[in-house]
Amino acid sequence: MKPSYSLKWDLETLFPGGSSSSEYASFIEKTEALCSSLLQELQATGDKLPDPERLTEWTDKLQDVLASLREADAFVSCITAQDMGDKRAIAWTERIQTLSARFRQATDLYDSQIASVPDSQWQQWSGIQERALIAFPLNERRDSAKDKLPPALEAVASELAINGYHGWGEHYNTIVGRISIPWDENGETVQLSVGQAANKLDDPDPSVRDLMASKWEEAWSEQADLAADTLNRLSGFRLKLYEMRGWHDPLREPLRMNRMSRETLDAMWTAVEGGIEPLKRYLALKAKRLGKEKLTWHDVDAPIATSQAKIPYDEAAVLITDAFAQFSPEMVKLAETAFADRWIEAEDRPGKRPGGFCTSFPINRQGRIFMTYSGTPGNVSTLAHELGHAYHGELVEDLPPLAQDYAMNVAETASTFAEALVGDALLRVAQNDEEKLSLLDDRLQRAVAFFMNIRARFLFETRFYERRASGMLEVSELNELMVAAQKEAFGDALDSWHPHFWAAKLHFYITDVPFYNFPYTFGYLFSAGLVAVAEREGAGFSKRYDQLLKDTGIMTVEQLAKHHLDVALDQPKFWEDAVARVVADVEVFAELCKE
Repeated sequence: MKPSYSLKWDLETLFPGGSSSSEYASFIEKTEALCSSLLQELQATGDKLPDPERLTEWTDKLQDVLASLREADAFVSCITAQDMGDKRAIAWTERIQTLSARFRQATDLYDSQIASVPDSQWQQWSGIQERALIAFPLNERRDSAKDKLPPALEAVASELAINGYHGWGEHYNTIVGRISIPWDENGETVQLSVGQAANKLDDPDPSVRDLMASKWEEAWSEQADLAADTLNRLSGFRLKLYEMRGWHDPLREPLRMNRMSRETLDAMWTAVEGGIEPLKRYLALKAKRLGKEKLTWHDVDAPIATSQAKIPYDEAAVLITDAFAQFSPEMVKLAETAFADRWIEAEDRPGKRPGGFCTSFPINRQGRIFMTYSGTPGNVSTLAHELGHAYHGELVEDLPPLAQDYAMNVAETASTFAEALVGDALLRVAQNDEEKLSLLDDRLQRAVAFFMNIRARFLFETRFYERRASGMLEVSELNELMVAAQKEAFGDALDSWHPHFWAAKLHFYITDVPFYNFPYTFGYLFSAGLVAVAEREGAGFSKRYDQLLKDTGIMTVEQLAKHHLDVALDQPKFWEDAVARVVADVEVFAELCKE
């Protein structure tokens, strides 16, 4: 008997009542009180050096607040995503941002305190066995404290960011909520949200893609002035804060956040450039298959089949769990729990925010996944991707809160590894060449996304910050920068571009993580290397894989790769091997196309 799973998640087991939850309100009040207590204690210390007992007390309290704040933020991200019109949820968002600002004040003071401890005393206190798992993040915080403004000024910046910096980020969500795209469904005009409209852009019917692409570009152009104002203000805040800290490279913060060196980033992008020509060949073959001389921007993710059967949600669940079962019993157990216990919000309905995410509830020890499922292979991949995040979250939930804080790039490793498992499993059971071709097309679409699309975003953002230092950019300038970046990243492979991509892509407006792009490519290629190791080592690799994920919060990426894989990420070879593995699919695709 086939399983039947709900397309709507269950938030009631976390905090019943949604945005009106009294339990959530009480939880927030307790977290606020705990945070205020920590902040007051740190403020009262002044310049006096903390003793070991006080350091231990502060560290324990800081981790308690950190776990509670993650829990609170995870819930508000869910209730705002499921209904962008929920005004109470929006109000909770501001309250969480205020609480987060106070916590940043406390952590800035904490970091300043631990930075003031003499090296010999610090080594003695941090070196004991009970702090072994948090020694790395503690040392990291100690070092970074010396690279910021004095705590009082960082506190002012955090307070002003609530209604300034983060306020502009929330304003972007308001802009997205304004967009309603008219669409004809069975002779009736319906209004599609951004998330629903996006699913039409890779419809099997080219006339649907073409029409939606036109409507999509028009919808974003109507909001472009507001989006440009928002993007300019966000970047302006960052650049001014960086200037005050004495930072001259906009990549300094994202690289530090991702615990990676500039040398590693450069080695990765250099290797990616070597994979562009094979991918251009794939795009040319796909264009021919679709009866076109060249693909348009919105053809890239289109299926090559003229008609494509939808994959029901329950069938997708079986496909994913079967694929995970080939690698790890623990991984499939997590996926089965997520489906059965309604951790996933996948319903295709108006009012939801676009995109997808996975968030963890460290206190409840559960996860939640958000997406809009319409039955495409891409949706199946997205679902596997987010379940990979959920598995990573489960692996670290027994660690101290500070040791759970892994960076975005290694987070994307777990998710793209999960995608690869599903893709490989589907290829193994493909019934014929047409099915194989379709599956390879989906895999190569992802290679294009990480090598070309993400690189275009990185090029755009890098050049945008260079220009923004001299003043605000107008819509026309942003469009020009975006198209130039797309043309460079894709070469001459496409026949049309997406000028307003900078407005349509949420990632440019996320305030918590600047340069929300290159970590995706890192994770994709790092996972490709891990898949290669898994193929060589067989079932025994799953335990080593689990340990690697557990260590993601307590090592730099270079240390992680050296310790678990014995490879050097700041050298090109690992990346070149990973790129070669990815683009090898192009040859198979060409053979199946009879080219």
